[in-house]
Amino acid sequence: MAIYINIVQIILSITLIIAIVLQSKGAGLGGITGGDAGGTFRTRRGVEKLLFQITIGLSIAFFITAILNVILTG
Repeated sequence: MAIYINIVQIILSITLIIAIVLQSKGAGLGGITGGDAGGTFRTRRGVEKLLFQITIGLSIAFFITAILNVILTG
């Protein structure tokens, strides 16, 4: 059972990384190198809002699988 949880956790971590990178401002990985366009507040709409909600769901699922992994293997 622990092997399946590990596989699910690996898949969740990869998709979570992809979702976070897709949210970066500018052209792809530009936010990492300091290519921020400023500190103005914007409301998320459309696809950006959906991607934000997917990221929250993925992070909650990752957290739950991490706790399950510790409980089952510990």
